[in-house]
Amino acid sequence: MTSNLILTATTQVELKPAPIEPSWILEGNPVATNCPLSRSADGMASTIIWHCTEGKFEWHYDIDETICILEGSVVIEGDGLPAKRYGPGDVIFFKDGASARWHVEGHIRKIAFCRRTQPKLIGLAVRIYAKLRSMLTPSGQRTTQSLLGAN
Repeated sequence: MTSNLILTATTQVELKPAPIEPSWILEGNPVATNCPLSRSADGMASTIIWHCTEGKFEWHYDIDETICILEGSVVIEGDGLPAKRYGPGDVIFFKDGASARWHVEGHIRKIAFCRRTQPKLIGLAVRIYAKLRSMLTPSGQRTTQSLLGAN
């Protein structure tokens, strides 16, 4: 049995309800929806499309999340970040443990790249293993990731 190593998706997907924690809502009635696009084999990383209607809310991150805004606009502030308006094409990285206040103006649609963080010792072991594998693999058999130093 073979498994596809390359998967494709579109950002035009059917979104399902993904309610915001009610205690986080500060103003309005923001309605959030999402759809997962991909998940890594180890379950530590995923990509989702997320949409939200107008409102203000707190968001508390328990993962690393990089977002790219596709549509709409939002004012985000928190954790030393002054209030700033972001729109299509803007990219923002939220570290595990961050908190931010979101003020969605009208609506927002984003693609989110999420990654669960590993304890530092496990991360170090994974990087050492990847480096050793790269050093011991003949150059003709190295993957693109090892050639780019992504391992």
